[in-house]
Amino acid sequence: MAKILKWVAVFLTTVALGLVSGGYFLYQQLSADLPDVSTLHNVQYQTPLSIYTQDKLLIAQFGEKKRTPVAIEDVPQQLVNAFIAAEDDSFYQHPGVDLKGLLRAAVQLALTGKKKQGGSTITMQVTRNFLLSNEKTYTRKLKEIMLALKIEREYSKDKIMELYLNQIFMGHRAYGVAAAAQVYYGKTLSELSLAEHAMIAGLPKAPSIFNPITNKARALERRNYVLQRMLELQHISQQDYDDASSQPSTAKLQTVLPEISALYLAEMVRQKIFELYGEEAYTSGFNVYTTISGALQSTANQALNNTLHAYDERHGYRRSSISKSSRFNEQPIIGDTLPATVLQIKNHVATVKLQNNTLLEIPWDAIKWAGGIGNSIRRGDIIRVRQLADNSWALTQIPQVEGAFVSLNPSNGAILALTGGFDFFRNKYNRATQSKRQPGSGFKPIIYTTALEQGYTPASLINDAPLVIDNPGQENEWRPENYNKKFYGPTSIRSAITHSRNIISIRLLKEMGVEKAVETALRFGFTEDQTPKTLSLALGSGYASPLQMAQVYATFANGGFLVKPYFIERIESSEGDIIYQAKPKTACPACNDDDPLLIRSHAPRIISPQICFLMNSLLKDVIQHGTATDAKILGRQDIAGKTGTTNDHRDAWFNGYSASNVGIAWVGFDDFSPLGDKETGGVTALPMWIEFMRNALKDTPEAPLEVPPGIVKAFISPDTGLLTASANNSGIWEFFQAEHVPRRYSSPPSSTAADTGFSEEKPIESLF
Repeated sequence: MAKILKWVAVFLTTVALGLVSGGYFLYQQLSADLPDVSTLHNVQYQTPLSIYTQDKLLIAQFGEKKRTPVAIEDVPQQLVNAFIAAEDDSFYQHPGVDLKGLLRAAVQLALTGKKKQGGSTITMQVTRNFLLSNEKTYTRKLKEIMLALKIEREYSKDKIMELYLNQIFMGHRAYGVAAAAQVYYGKTLSELSLAEHAMIAGLPKAPSIFNPITNKARALERRNYVLQRMLELQHISQQDYDDASSQPSTAKLQTVLPEISALYLAEMVRQKIFELYGEEAYTSGFNVYTTISGALQSTANQALNNTLHAYDERHGYRRSSISKSSRFNEQPIIGDTLPATVLQIKNHVATVKLQNNTLLEIPWDAIKWAGGIGNSIRRGDIIRVRQLADNSWALTQIPQVEGAFVSLNPSNGAILALTGGFDFFRNKYNRATQSKRQPGSGFKPIIYTTALEQGYTPASLINDAPLVIDNPGQENEWRPENYNKKFYGPTSIRSAITHSRNIISIRLLKEMGVEKAVETALRFGFTEDQTPKTLSLALGSGYASPLQMAQVYATFANGGFLVKPYFIERIESSEGDIIYQAKPKTACPACNDDDPLLIRSHAPRIISPQICFLMNSLLKDVIQHGTATDAKILGRQDIAGKTGTTNDHRDAWFNGYSASNVGIAWVGFDDFSPLGDKETGGVTALPMWIEFMRNALKDTPEAPLEVPPGIVKAFISPDTGLLTASANNSGIWEFFQAEHVPRRYSSPPSSTAADTGFSEEKPIESLF
């Protein structure tokens, strides 16, 4: 018997040694393959790309995972208690592994052959979520246990809880408790109630099953279980439990709404950030602060919408805008137009209902623009309405015409506002940056800049008379005309640009040579393919986008410098570190052009101060006396610009500026259809610019361009461009570069003029 017992002892010892040896060997193998837990010191949570205005208003977010990381000290204690009650009631006592829980899971597996209880602690869930995959194998479970023990030795309990609360999936693309609070309740963590704490804490076990949006009954059941566990663990009182468990679910799927509408700009930013960082852009939590001003962007949006509606109303109401469809709630909101169903029409007032059941009254004055079709609107019709500036409502329709607006800071090129169309979701084509439209007469300042550089003056006379131009390869010669089909004979350059005389700019280009004008255009940022080398260039027959036209006119606004448009001011990491800061080259009229340090940090000068001053003087007259006199309503003397209308009225532009803001307004059809007779830049596009500038400049004092050295003014006869006596009632003062001021009189000074001491030199006045 003793011999048998001896052999049994030997056998058991051998088995034990084998198990220990095998276990040690397995431990060594698994340990060699374990990830480094120290990486949790520098966790990078996957958070979305957020885009803001310069004044920190949210424009858009991009990224699949909604997450807002929070520090543990910013998480309410009762929310922590709710998770402990729901997931791991001995979290602050165990070393990372709950041995009792694991034993229960092992017994359950032995008895049933099924894994019903995992025995996972919060620490083990952190291990799985950050360091391991979700595969369900015994090897992974062993790794999970070993890593959990390591994590507990490396990190505090609060740090482990913080990692867990920021990483856990909560359903509806929400990761972490802060995102869950926003997604389900639209609240911050500090605003949540006890019932809401418990509801959120109940989600991780099965986010799809216990979700208060998709399964309210199961979610309430789970919430009340969490509250019961909190009561048992003495985290809450019986009264707390009774009050919270009796509350109905208040969860409602929330969306993070933009605080400002700038989706065309947001897409520009998204593309740029993706170009720089790839897929990482959508998960790294970058906060991009743009150059956009929230107030100016809202103004640009409204100005564009109002302009397109005004055009649309001038051209009549379309019967297709009235729908008899029964699918009222499926009608989309497009731009600023909302679907509405007509309930009744009585005493020239239409009572309508919006999709949110709001009732509105539309007076006849807001319907009569539709003419006879407005009279045919009946009860049950689905129409579209929009809210006006005075908060009243009006009948409207979705404009078929499109438009764009760009506002630029002329001193450094920062884009202050940009909208590329009526509705981004209807058509993502960004007309502000992607369109290739003829600039029409908006290109003429390039021609006149070239002329002034070649020695012409604002007083130079060009004959406005019929012109016939042979076009090689064309069957018929070209017979250009002015817009009104009239000719005015000898005309000064000032009068020509003020009234946008086509014949003058063509003759001027013909005299100077097309190549000279092309060279100037290239200096202003145009490319060779944008500038056809024919006389039609004088009428803007090339192409440009509104953003490019803003760059051109910024040169006149800033004193003669070519600035580069930009729209990203800075990029911050999820931790708030600045990883990119824009350093635009700025216009510096007072700088020494010969200083090499300043040359590197400032925008290049492309026209002289004298030429820039003269062009400003000419372009101001466009508003004060020419094709844009409607802008005089702004009551300012420091604004300037140029209208633009292309062949067959396919494009309408107004390119205008002050010292602090360049604004470019464009209206046209995407398919290049004509806008219609009399739809010119001054009629169609200028109202958009006026509405924008009225708000953009309301608190900005006037800032006229200073007269540079080398500019003088002389009293001349507008009929000859030569000096004239002060007694000449038709004489005018005109600006000249000193070297090009006229030295002759149009007629000898009279004796009367001599008696008053008005000599031949007197009509020339130095401004310095």
